[in-house]
Amino acid sequence: MIGRPKLVLASGSPRRLQLLNQAGLEPDTLMPVEIDESPERGELPRTLAVRLARDKALAALPRVRALEEFKTAYVVAADTVVAVGRRILPKPDLLEDAAACLRLLSGRAHRVYGGVCLITPRDAVRTRLVETRVRFKRLSNEDLDSYLASGEWRGKAGGYAIQGIAGSFVVKLVGSYTNVVGLPLYETVALLSGETFPVHFGWLSRM
Repeated sequence: MIGRPKLVLASGSPRRLQLLNQAGLEPDTLMPVEIDESPERGELPRTLAVRLARDKALAALPRVRALEEFKTAYVVAADTVVAVGRRILPKPDLLEDAAACLRLLSGRAHRVYGGVCLITPRDAVRTRLVETRVRFKRLSNEDLDSYLASGEWRGKAGGYAIQGIAGSFVVKLVGSYTNVVGLPLYETVALLSGETFPVHFGWLSRM
């Protein structure tokens, strides 16, 4: 878009793109990256969320800066970590792993940590951590079996997507809902605004 700096989302996640669009922000390109998301020994969930967001942004940066039109672009990356206490839940690709996550979450509270990283046109690195508390109802065998059959859990932190069927499992949520979906909007927009990105640029076109 002409009239504002370039914005790059270092993710291929449809959820994160939709959330940015919801806030009136349209990335000029998507730059998904593949990194090792394994926790380090003894790493806390909150530390992992921020580290992965930073690692994603830094992994995308050389590719972004290699393109002439993005040499002064802003780069945004994010990661979501679901944890019960200090136990970090996976982003399962196997049904058995998803079932184990959901059984652990059934009838109890857990925390969702969202890490956001912004790299400015001058390559300064800014990060934010957001924590949301979520409590699930006790899942029946039918709940569990039917949700697993839906396939919505695949690749989602903790084995569920709150914006889908699993939203009906949530008894209580304290904190940012968009954080649980995949990108805490308040903190992301605040990061961009604090670094002089014109976050209101796209709002007028919605009138």
